[in-house]
Amino acid sequence: MFENSIINRKPFRLATCILMMGQVLLFLCSNALAAVYPGPNWKDDYDPIASPDAIIGGKFKMVLGPYPSSFNLYTNYTSQSLAVFSLLYDGLFDVHPLTLDWSPRLASAIEVSDDQLTFTIHLDSNAVWSDGEPITSQDFLFTWETILDPKSLAGVHKHSLEKFGIPDLIDEKTIRLKADKVDWSNMVSLASFVILPKHHFEGLDFNDQDFQFPIVSGRYKISEMKEGSYLRMERRSNWWLEDQKRFIGTDNFQTIEFRFYATRDLMWEAFKTGDVDTFAYATAQIWNEDAKGEPFDKHWIAKHKIYNKAPIGIQGFPMNMRKAPFDDIRVRKAMAHMLDRRTINKTMLFGDYFMQNSIYHDLYGEDHPNTNLQFEYEPETARKLLDEAGWKANPDTGILEKDGEPFVFTFLGRSPDFNKYLVIYQEALKDVGIEMRIQEKDWAAWTKDMDEFNYEMTLAAWGAPIFRSPEGMWHSREADRKSSNNIYGFKNAKVDQLIEKQLKEFDIGKRMEILREIDHLIQLEMPMVMIWMIDFQRIMYWNKFGTPETVYDKFNDEASALHYWWVDPDLQADLESAKANVEGLPPTSDTIVFDEIFSEN
Repeated sequence: MFENSIINRKPFRLATCILMMGQVLLFLCSNALAAVYPGPNWKDDYDPIASPDAIIGGKFKMVLGPYPSSFNLYTNYTSQSLAVFSLLYDGLFDVHPLTLDWSPRLASAIEVSDDQLTFTIHLDSNAVWSDGEPITSQDFLFTWETILDPKSLAGVHKHSLEKFGIPDLIDEKTIRLKADKVDWSNMVSLASFVILPKHHFEGLDFNDQDFQFPIVSGRYKISEMKEGSYLRMERRSNWWLEDQKRFIGTDNFQTIEFRFYATRDLMWEAFKTGDVDTFAYATAQIWNEDAKGEPFDKHWIAKHKIYNKAPIGIQGFPMNMRKAPFDDIRVRKAMAHMLDRRTINKTMLFGDYFMQNSIYHDLYGEDHPNTNLQFEYEPETARKLLDEAGWKANPDTGILEKDGEPFVFTFLGRSPDFNKYLVIYQEALKDVGIEMRIQEKDWAAWTKDMDEFNYEMTLAAWGAPIFRSPEGMWHSREADRKSSNNIYGFKNAKVDQLIEKQLKEFDIGKRMEILREIDHLIQLEMPMVMIWMIDFQRIMYWNKFGTPETVYDKFNDEASALHYWWVDPDLQADLESAKANVEGLPPTSDTIVFDEIFSEN
């Protein structure tokens, strides 16, 4: 989990993974040909991560950050809405948890034409909504048109659908679409597409559909909600995919309760008192210093550092390049030189983090060294850059000025937990004549401002999907689309060309080369003051759950708990007895390496 998870904009379970070097997917290989997915050798089989000992039932209480402005993933693309929506609604396809091969969900098959432009989607004939109504091509078309409606605030999702023409409804269960160009991401866009029920949403203002989703396609449904406090979900007994082998041993909890807290401190206190069962929001301070005392010493709480193939995203301070002063690259570079990241990491973060200088950290290694500049704390360099940009100190105030305007800007925050780092940055900027004002807003207000690009500098973080394309975040055409992921206003013609080039490249190795080139060009523009990141997962939980041997799956973070864990009655009884008698439990593994466990099997 990020040190401070402000935005975590990532797709559904299908794409909550990361594409690792050397990983080859069927439809992304260099000799990609016309095909029908899933492949001819696919068969419904047990999930290799899921445990045969899993028990259905029990309750799981999970922290889900601050209360969001909406649970509608299409209009509020955040980690909170993702967690809720991915339980309520199914995508067309899944991927295998180890091989990443396609497997069916709402769609039984997708046919791809010889020229890679025509896609024929066959919805499963048995697929039904929770009210028993069939899921049809009319639902598909309605959802498609709703997202692309100019009035819809679904900017993050629009760009992946605009590549296709109007869906052609062949029959009640068949849809045909024609893409405007060959693009490896076309299949991904369709496979991850989530259909909504036309007979519920038709005639409603989609932008106002925030919290009520009574008709669903997924395993869970909403049972109770208290605004600002919690959301409770119940496992459905009439899910049409219930008896498929690949879902046995998964989604085991009868009740899932998401709890919402405004600050990390409140989350931490709720976990320690048992109001929530897990805690994946641990900062370096919490992990190294605060996670001590009887519950930890006696192993009532399990604590793991997990190394798997989960995405390593990015986090930092985006700057709004649409307006002064951050429309000047010299100013943006100066801002990067004024953050003493290494000292913060050493003195406040226990040295747990690496310093980011890439949007694609995972694309680099011994064979492909990262040549991006690592901006160090250099106030004198910053002063020179600011001077070159025309910013001169007012002799009376010490504040830099240009054209009679002082260098004063507002940092838009919504995470008081992070302010201790911002204050350090604020003081450093003051020393060179820049006044940074910190404005805190709640989640809803902050999200609205970001959708409207109403900010100067902020704190943001993104997870990295398996099917990596920089199109939605870095293409020029997304820079002025409200609610898009290009919050920077980033526009670069060469990057646009390379984005288009990689979309046509089916060879993974070649596409990675293009992505590294894109990454380098983006870093030269410095749209974001990059900060720090970890390359492992932190998780703590009350020791009453059965888990896979790996705890998490290969490509996921704490979402794995929702999918694979279960309440173990024996462990639960042992925990209650140990607490009552102030006794210890057997220790659990401190460090888990996914590849080591599966290499032994």
